[in-house]
Amino acid sequence: VTGQKLAFKKGDVIFGRRRAYQRKLAVAEFDGICSAHAMVVRAKPKMILPEFLPFFLQSDMFMERAIEISVGSLSPTINWKTLRVQEFPLPPIDEQKRIAEILWAADEAVEKNLISRQKATQLLDSMRIHEVCSEKYHWQKFGTILKSIVAGKSVVGVNTPAEMHEFGVLKVSAVAPNGFEPDENKRLINSTDFLPQYSVNQGALLITRCNTTDLVGRVCLTPTDYPNLMLCDKTLQLVLDESKANRRFMFETLRSRPLRNQIMGCATGTGGAMKNISQQDIRSLSVPLPPRDLQETIALRVASVDQRIDELTSQINMLRVLTKQLSNELIHGGAAHV
Repeated sequence: VTGQKLAFKKGDVIFGRRRAYQRKLAVAEFDGICSAHAMVVRAKPKMILPEFLPFFLQSDMFMERAIEISVGSLSPTINWKTLRVQEFPLPPIDEQKRIAEILWAADEAVEKNLISRQKATQLLDSMRIHEVCSEKYHWQKFGTILKSIVAGKSVVGVNTPAEMHEFGVLKVSAVAPNGFEPDENKRLINSTDFLPQYSVNQGALLITRCNTTDLVGRVCLTPTDYPNLMLCDKTLQLVLDESKANRRFMFETLRSRPLRNQIMGCATGTGGAMKNISQQDIRSLSVPLPPRDLQETIALRVASVDQRIDELTSQINMLRVLTKQLSNELIHGGAAHV
């Protein structure tokens, strides 16, 4: 293996030599120049096949050694002079070829799923704009379809999630990018601080009233009851008039770009990156209100696309785990000391 700083050619491996524990690595798709914080690695084909090299560099065997020889405390870095003298077991060339074919096929499966997820995400964004937030609908103030807004309470807890038999208060991060995260809670020090009227019920529409600039006003629907968890003061529950508004439709409305723009427009904050929206701001949001039956139809269509994205994400995560396991097993199993 030969190492060069900065210049790389198509097919070279660019390896992040700073903070190797982050496992940053990529195969170059074009010629170029990269940061000196990276290392350009090129295979000697008589020793290791170029198509096998990226998987070998991602193996636990190599990564653990790379982390071990890194120097520096704040930003541990690999020195090429140290790395070049390390010895590793390698499979024979014909075995490298077989392993590479298997792992590139697995990588291709991941890529296909990533492309499918990207297309589904684009479709979802388009549906939220053109079907959920169509200009042809009647728009009115969100407050006209709200029965109430339930604000949680600020109570003292420890930064450890509550067990099923314990009481906890939600962190603002419980309203997560991919839905509700019940483990994002603090266990209450004093169980008498728990207020049942603020417990989390199935299907609750939650919104963050205080968060960083891009996360304030984030929403989620809770999948089940959590009788031992209560809302914090930074998380609000939106209680809709169900005769006028479908909950899933309004959930998708609040996630759409037009409503995100409104929320960002009214969010306030005087210092740092934290922003706030008030209950009055939420009530003043302008939302689309098509006929109730049409809301339900649209909500079901959007939910099916959303579910497909979740399925693709699960498949991608599963394939990545299996690929890593397979990579380690094949590379270790077929290796001979070189």
